Amino acid sequence: MTDDTIALRALLEKGSDATFLREMIGFAAQRLMELESEALCGAGRGERSADRRNQRNGYRDRDWETRAGTVELRIPKLRRGSYFPAFLEPRRLAEKALTAVVQEAYVQGISTRSVDDLVRAMGMEGISKSQVSRLCGEIDERVQTFLSRPIEGEWPYVWLDATYVKARRDHHIVSVAVIVAVGVNTDGRREVLGMTVGHSEAEPFWVEFLRSLARRGLRGAKLVISDAHEGLKAAIVKVLGATWQRCRVHFMRNALAYAGKTQRRIVSAWVGTAFAQDDAAAARKQWREVADQARPRVPKLAALMDDAETDVLAYMGFPAQHRAKLHSTNPLERLNGEIKRRSEVVGIFPNEAAVTRLIGALLLEQNDEWAVQRARYMSLETIAPLSDDPFFSLPTVAA
Repeated sequence: MTDDTIALRALLEKGSDATFLREMIGFAAQRLMELESEALCGAGRGERSADRRNQRNGYRDRDWETRAGTVELRIPKLRRGSYFPAFLEPRRLAEKALTAVVQEAYVQGISTRSVDDLVRAMGMEGISKSQVSRLCGEIDERVQTFLSRPIEGEWPYVWLDATYVKARRDHHIVSVAVIVAVGVNTDGRREVLGMTVGHSEAEPFWVEFLRSLARRGLRGAKLVISDAHEGLKAAIVKVLGATWQRCRVHFMRNALAYAGKTQRRIVSAWVGTAFAQDDAAAARKQWREVADQARPRVPKLAALMDDAETDVLAYMGFPAQHRAKLHSTNPLERLNGEIKRRSEVVGIFPNEAAVTRLIGALLLEQNDEWAVQRARYMSLETIAPLSDDPFFSLPTVAA
């Protein structure tokens, strides 16, 4: 209590009213976070207690934008589970990024009618270029720090997917590919590993992206899940040396294209019998039987199954508890849906930097949400044996 009183007296001696208010907000927020983390641990910091349920594990810095200005917070971290203060707004950065992109389009005079209406509805008539530059610079710095951060530990599973948005380049409107990589580490936690924006999905583009992840520390990849892009397949082998899993959902769309409208349900159930098997050997055997039965009637479908067998069934060689999340890029679908929803508000991005700004901010906030979730994406007991580190690969000792 004495320390708090001294700290409060020091705040009262500070300069302007705005500075005092900002410092007062920071002081109250920090004290609230300390009290909440102590409640979660069951004891104070450094206190020895039989009631202790958890331990502190340092802090992570975060800026909190308030009407009094930017407040620098130090959010406590816990050894088990996670803590995130309820008074922070997890969606704040993405909204600012969207505002910045719309403002930039408006200032440059290239917005569509829907964007112009949105700008006016947000009360941004007469926004100056200096205001836009200041807001964009603040967001760009945080996004670039996030996208270039070191990747620590081992990542047995990596999902890769691309989505397309419209942007202006050299006074022309073009479609640009937005590539997103998500991984799960040997602690069972999911993170956004990186993103990039490119002209196309050619092999050199994929190779450079995967090499950038490797330079930042990506290692230990056992399975990479994506759609059947030839350039990506070659890049995975060249850079990561991991097994490739062809997205089952994308494959089924291709397979059903060879079936008539009346036969699609039957073909889907037919091929699905292979996915229902308990192990890799049984799945491959059933796969070949289905392909052989289809050969006389639908030879193109049989040929497709012959070519895709190894890639579509690759996930069957991994723990059964993980297979529902490994057979396709579906874990990225919700993320892609949010990207599409936000990008449709903009319509046409003024440049590729604006694409990185908005989508990078969305990915940063999604990563923060995953970081504070109590439940792991995959259990530690099932994913730890995939580690190349002998410490994590030790077999469980029977009680």
